[in-house]
Amino acid sequence: MKRLLAIWMCLSLLLGGIGLAAAEETEEAVEVSEEQDAEVRSLDEEDDSIYEVTGKVFPEPTAKDFSKDSQPVFTGTLRAGYSVFSEMSVESRRVVSSVSYTSKVDILYMGLQWAIVRKDGKIGYVKREWLEKESIVALDPVNTPPFNVQKHAYIATTATACHVRKTMDPARGDGDDGNNWVILKAGTNITILQFYEGWAMVNYMRSYGYIDPAELTDLIPVAPTDEVLFEDSPIAAYTSYYKMVQTESNISRIHNIRKGCEYISRTLQPGELFDANKIMGPYNRSKGYEPAPVMIEGKTVPGYGGGTCQVSSTLYNVLIQLPKINILYRRPHGGNGASYLPIHCDAAVGNASLNLRFENGYDFPIRIEAMSNDDGALSIRIYKD
Repeated sequence: MKRLLAIWMCLSLLLGGIGLAAAEETEEAVEVSEEQDAEVRSLDEEDDSIYEVTGKVFPEPTAKDFSKDSQPVFTGTLRAGYSVFSEMSVESRRVVSSVSYTSKVDILYMGLQWAIVRKDGKIGYVKREWLEKESIVALDPVNTPPFNVQKHAYIATTATACHVRKTMDPARGDGDDGNNWVILKAGTNITILQFYEGWAMVNYMRSYGYIDPAELTDLIPVAPTDEVLFEDSPIAAYTSYYKMVQTESNISRIHNIRKGCEYISRTLQPGELFDANKIMGPYNRSKGYEPAPVMIEGKTVPGYGGGTCQVSSTLYNVLIQLPKINILYRRPHGGNGASYLPIHCDAAVGNASLNLRFENGYDFPIRIEAMSNDDGALSIRIYKD
């Protein structure tokens, strides 16, 4: 009898484990046509040349602005097999220093796509993905935030049709004149990185966008620390942007982004844990999701809930601005990461191995507000409650 009871208990535990594994599985099979499959895979083909715009843009430092005596901001490791180049442009660049084995470099400037580094006294450019993320260390951590942190300075609302422009060149009419990354609807919540020469600068994917402040309203500063400036000031905020291609798959992705925003908007008490998969998942039809592109191992494929990774990734970029938020688990996408954010700045969700979990390490509640107006902008704010 005891032996039978022991066997029964083992079977129960085994079946329970199978049930638990099934509950953790968040993917749902999606049948797609050849045309839809080609459409989804085309979204994975991100060409960096789209960021090479002609016109007045924010003047980032160049390699010529540094010397062998310049103080580095970070140190890091350049992966084996990659080189330091004289220029970012493929047509005009030459190898300054080649790396046949993993090598330490001084990082003089970290851009959205490229970093300016010094190796063996020679200065040039390397792509962000060629640097080992875990090796990058700030030389002055008190005054220098971690390399992947961008503290946005303001939140705002679009007052009218709002042009996120590719350059700071004067507007040429109210329509899409070819100088717009995207045109947002009135009433959309966004964040501003900084103001430069009268323009509101935003992060647009792996470049910058420029907005005429006359198209904005309700401009509120983000608190530079966790001490609130005003009653309606968040302590951290970030906006990412998504494509507005009017195809069936992308329209579903836009829907899923808005749905994910609804799920994560909540208040966390001190010490409370946040598990993105438990909150946003399971990623299936019954949760309100539609089939849309999802990134798996660096490749884009169809799947339910496509777009929710952008929600978790945008949230991650808000969280890392707050030093007492404890990131317990985070995994980036494979390959060059998600194209809507700089390299190393994304946080994938979807199954047991892809998740974002964190703890509110503050002694006060925090409130997460996530918003998407179905027009290309996904904005998340965290308030001290």
